[in-house]
Amino acid sequence: MENRNIYTWNTKATVLTILGAIVALLGMLWVVQGLGIIEIGPILCVADCKPITGRSVQWTVIGAIALFVGSVIVWAGLRRVN
Repeated sequence: MENRNIYTWNTKATVLTILGAIVALLGMLWVVQGLGIIEIGPILCVADCKPITGRSVQWTVIGAIALFVGSVIVWAGLRRVN
């Protein structure tokens, strides 16, 4: 029987959870922006960037996929804690 300290830091679980949360939040932003609920101009533009105005099916789908992947990563990170 293993004696585990509840204050033991699980680095992999923490990194997975934080990474997953960032990906999920970014996915939510892309979904909301793709649905046309909010409009955010380009922040770091290298070429001739144009802001997304109105609805964009492409960004809605990309955001939904990123939201799903981020949620799975958070779930995996939280399962590693136990």
